[in-house]
Amino acid sequence: MNKIRVGIVGYGNLGRGVEASITQQPDMELVAVFTRRSPETLTIATPNIPIVHVDDAYTYESKIDVLILCGGSATDLPEQVPHFAKLFNTVDSFDTHANIPAFFDAVNEVASGNGKVSIISVGWDPGLFSLNRLIGEAVLPVGNTYTFWGDGLSQGHSDAIRRVEGVKNGVQYTLPIKEAVNRVRSAENPELTTRQKHARECYITLEDGADATAIEKEIKEMPNYFADYDTTVHFISEEELIQNHLGMPHGGFVIRSGESGVGDKQILEFSLKLESNPMFTASVLVAYARATMRFSEIGNFGAKTVFDVPFGYLSPKSAAQLRKELL
Repeated sequence: MNKIRVGIVGYGNLGRGVEASITQQPDMELVAVFTRRSPETLTIATPNIPIVHVDDAYTYESKIDVLILCGGSATDLPEQVPHFAKLFNTVDSFDTHANIPAFFDAVNEVASGNGKVSIISVGWDPGLFSLNRLIGEAVLPVGNTYTFWGDGLSQGHSDAIRRVEGVKNGVQYTLPIKEAVNRVRSAENPELTTRQKHARECYITLEDGADATAIEKEIKEMPNYFADYDTTVHFISEEELIQNHLGMPHGGFVIRSGESGVGDKQILEFSLKLESNPMFTASVLVAYARATMRFSEIGNFGAKTVFDVPFGYLSPKSAAQLRKELL
């Protein structure tokens, strides 16, 4: 069996997670890591793998089956995914929910026109949580769906605050409002606003001379990330950030609260408790990289989301094995 040849774009926390996950896959191999940094300054965990400047990725067009893009959603992925979808099958973790429809359309135009497959917005939310929202609505059409994140560190939101001018480093934690969670689990079916479900806390170190007041205002008013939430911004020292905020736990749950046809109250819940957010997200990306090849092999090109992918495409096992072992 020919192994799926994988390339990684970006070697931060997510890129390192993808690299680690590939080593667990019986049908995949890492071919190259692409970086915006000077390649000679980068050391990766896997020996004898080329480290290539991202501008030279095109030279690997015939050597890579799928490219996993590990940049941030704020600025990296909107530019990189349409660019690379001209040459490669791709998977990404674009997670700005409000912008997914426009992002899908932009990527679909490029991928379809070039005979490539691009599975977008892969991870756990969007991703696995999205699937469970769909299942909940389909099974319990009368009811309400609730998504809670945390307690945990959000990579996308942390990336967004680090891009604010004057911010040296920072992390953002998402906190579910406990009262709201309890009301949902009791089958109360409450109407909850975004602000009533979650709060956000930011811990930031500043560049010398940065305007803390202006930075706090910019963060709290940032659309799609913080504007709809009660957000607290803490300015701390670099030492405190390193000591207390380098871990990356996360998790959350999707709850569908509804009624069956005869009025019985039903609760469907899917939850995650993650020691490492980027490592888990990376594992999901790698599974969906396998699915891009399944689509590519049958000539089903263009952009896809997790809703378009048959579950069997995620597994290295055959359909017969899955029927025997997991049904």
